[in-house]
Amino acid sequence: MQDNGKKKVTIAVKVSQADQQRAAGIFESLGLDLATAINIFIKKSIAEGGFPFEIKDPFYSEANQAELSRRFQKVVSSQDIHSRQLSENGK
Repeated sequence: MQDNGKKKVTIAVKVSQADQQRAAGIFESLGLDLATAINIFIKKSIAEGGFPFEIKDPFYSEANQAELSRRFQKVVSSQDIHSRQLSENGK
């Protein structure tokens, strides 16, 4: 028997109860149940060949990278670097 994509399988995932309730409320306001919303996500991921939205780490944002570069340049050029002796005998 050949699977033509119509055979359904069950996928079990664990999420916090709060997240499940919030997501269900959002999808319900759109006229969808949670299973339909997850199916839409899966089908859109297949169509896009990946996540149907950008996943970002704020660390790599342009603004943060510019700030890190600015601070690094200050260190390299010895600006705003201060040293303090921690003990009287220098140890």
